[in-house]
Amino acid sequence: MDYHTFFLLLAITLLAARLLAELANRFGIPSVIGELAAGIIFGPSLLGWLAPDDTLKILAEIGVILLLFEVGMDTDVFRLAKAGAKPVIVASAGFLLPLIAGFGVSFYVFELSLLVSLFIGGTLTATSIGITVRVLSDLKRRNSDEAQIVIGAAVLDDIMGVIALAFLYEFAVNGEVTLTSIGQVSLFIVLFMVLGPIVAKLVGWVIDRFDKKSESPGLLVTMMVSLIMLFSYLAHAVGAPAIMGGFAAGLAMGHNFRISLARLLHLPGMHKAHTIMDANPGLSHRLEHQMRPLIHLFTPVFFVMVGVSLDLNAINWTSAYVWVLSSTLIVIAILGKWLAGYMIRENRLRQTAIGLSMIPRGEVGLIFAQVGLANSILNAELYAAMLIVIAVTTLLPPFALKWFYTKWGDKPGLAANPPPP
Repeated sequence: MDYHTFFLLLAITLLAARLLAELANRFGIPSVIGELAAGIIFGPSLLGWLAPDDTLKILAEIGVILLLFEVGMDTDVFRLAKAGAKPVIVASAGFLLPLIAGFGVSFYVFELSLLVSLFIGGTLTATSIGITVRVLSDLKRRNSDEAQIVIGAAVLDDIMGVIALAFLYEFAVNGEVTLTSIGQVSLFIVLFMVLGPIVAKLVGWVIDRFDKKSESPGLLVTMMVSLIMLFSYLAHAVGAPAIMGGFAAGLAMGHNFRISLARLLHLPGMHKAHTIMDANPGLSHRLEHQMRPLIHLFTPVFFVMVGVSLDLNAINWTSAYVWVLSSTLIVIAILGKWLAGYMIRENRLRQTAIGLSMIPRGEVGLIFAQVGLANSILNAELYAAMLIVIAVTTLLPPFALKWFYTKWGDKPGLAANPPPP
């Protein structure tokens, strides 16, 4: 693609995303649906003006990384810790239920091969944290108690999904899986998610000092974007999704994240005033103010490209087999995630909200399906069936959550948003 054609496509992407998001809002629909619809309308499914081009995919990836940075900044680590094992239980149940049910139906009912059945089950485990968070934001519920559980569960779900994909890919290529390789990937991801925010906090402290002394404009946002991109690279290098780098950086820059230098450096003689690196609300507020325009610019590109990737023309609409298989898997995909919300001790309304929030597959499910197609694990019919499942489980939850919160959002069982810090 020559560069002036790219400029035209980028203009179409941004304008279509904004106009259809505004139109969706006018009808009381979450704006993310408008952006996804823009991808379907202007992509291969209808007009064919946009294609999943590599350059646009990179911009989309930047968009979702910046979105996860914002999510990390808004995530209260201590409040998340108070949720205890709940995010772990929701993530584990939301991972295992669709995996086991999807594999069982594919292998025993539709008599597909072991590898294909495992891949279908693995695809159903995905949760798109980007879509989930955006829907909760559109509904002004991102700071609610249930959203904190969902964010923690979705992050864990992403990590388990990457490990599952590594497992399946190795099985597809080598015909066997070594526990050493999977254990190594798992260990690197866990270490990154534990150490990443601490390192980012230390780097953020240095950036803040330079910014206060600098007289040139734009230093803070430039240094912070560089930090986010570096952490995204490191996340990918250790086997984690690149978006986890953005989340780790955002977590460190949040209003409430603090670390003890005395404990880190083993310096018991340091005065307490110098041992705690505060949350630095001044830096957090400056970052929010300066980063938000970038986030609002790049994030819609991600959701449009998800819609573009849902090529509905790739589906054989006349195949009874595709419809029977996809309908069965849709039920499993929805129930598997929805029931995960009922595995924790919460009131029924919050359990339902958590379950509905875990359903969207989006780009994560597409990655599974496309890897399966590219490695000849899924044939055209199976890929079409998975595309239907991903499309339904991406487009349906925003409507379901909108209806749910409109009907039940003011009930005592659902906590209202706390005031911003």
